[in-house]
Amino acid sequence: MKMDEIIPMPYLVMIVTATIVGTLARALTIKQDYRQYPSHPNGYLIHFVTGALAAALGAFIVPTLISKNFVAVTFLSLAIQQFREVRKTERESLRDLEGTEYTIRGDSYIDGIAKTFEARNYFALLVSLATSVTMHLIHQPYWVEVAFGALAGMALFLFLKRSTKGKHVKHIATVTQGTLEIKGSELYVDGLLVTNAAGEEEARRFFSEEGLAAVVHPNEPHDRIVLEHFGQRQAMLFEATRALGKKRYCYQNLMDGRVIIALVPIVHNFELLKETLLNTPLLETVKKPHRLMKANLLGGGGK
Repeated sequence: MKMDEIIPMPYLVMIVTATIVGTLARALTIKQDYRQYPSHPNGYLIHFVTGALAAALGAFIVPTLISKNFVAVTFLSLAIQQFREVRKTERESLRDLEGTEYTIRGDSYIDGIAKTFEARNYFALLVSLATSVTMHLIHQPYWVEVAFGALAGMALFLFLKRSTKGKHVKHIATVTQGTLEIKGSELYVDGLLVTNAAGEEEARRFFSEEGLAAVVHPNEPHDRIVLEHFGQRQAMLFEATRALGKKRYCYQNLMDGRVIIALVPIVHNFELLKETLLNTPLLETVKKPHRLMKANLLGGGGK
C-alpha cells in the first residue's frame, strides 16, 4: 500500500475520537427510549449500531473536506435518507404492533416516537462533527486535541438534549383519584358519566371490586386544547394500560374540562397510574404554545 493511501495519524486520531464521542452521545439517549420502544436488548442494539454509523459519517466530514475529496461528502445525503428510512421503519413497526397491545398508541403518538428515533441519529452525527472540527482547529498534542474535542462534543450533546426535550402532562395538568359508581348500565366517576356500556353483570362486578379511575385536571383553560385532543388522550390511555395492564375494560372520556380514565387494571395501584399519566409526553402534533396563540390574536390571526 502506498504511503499516500494511508490515513495520516492526525486524521486517524480525529476520526476515531469523533466516532467514539458521537456513539457515546447516542448510547446515552437509548435508555430514554425504553418506555416507548417495544423490545430490548435487540432494540438497543439496532439503534446503537445506527448511531455509531451516524457518528462515523460525522467524523469523516472534516478529513474529507481537508483532503478536497468532495465526492465523499455526498455520502452525507445518503445518510440523511437512511435516517428517514429509520423513521419510516419505526413507524411501520409500531403500527404492526397496535393489535397486540392492551390499547392502541394512536397515529399521533407513533409519529412522535418515529421522529424522535430519527432525530437522535442526528445527535450522533452533529456531536461527532463538532468533535472533529474542534480537534482540527486546536493545533496541540494529541491528548489535548482529544480532550478539547470530547468536551466540545459533549457540550453540544447536552445543549441538543436540553433544547429538544419535550414536555409531559405534568407540566400542564394534575391528576386525582376518581370515585367509581355504577347506576344501572352507566358508569360514573366523581358524579360524571363516563359510559353507558357497563350494563353487563361482569362489568359491574369488575368495576365495583377492582376498578380504578383517574381524573386529569388542566392547569389553565387553554391546556384543555391539548388534553382533550383524541391523540393525546389515546397516548395517556396507552401508557396507563402499558404500566398497569388491563383485565378487560377501560374507558376514557372528557367531561367539564377534565379528562377521565377508568379501567380494570391487572395491578391495582393508583400512585403508579398517576405517575404514568403525569409522565406521558405531550405530542408534538397536538401541543401549541400559548404565547403563539396570543400573538395570533393580537396580530389579527396572521397574514
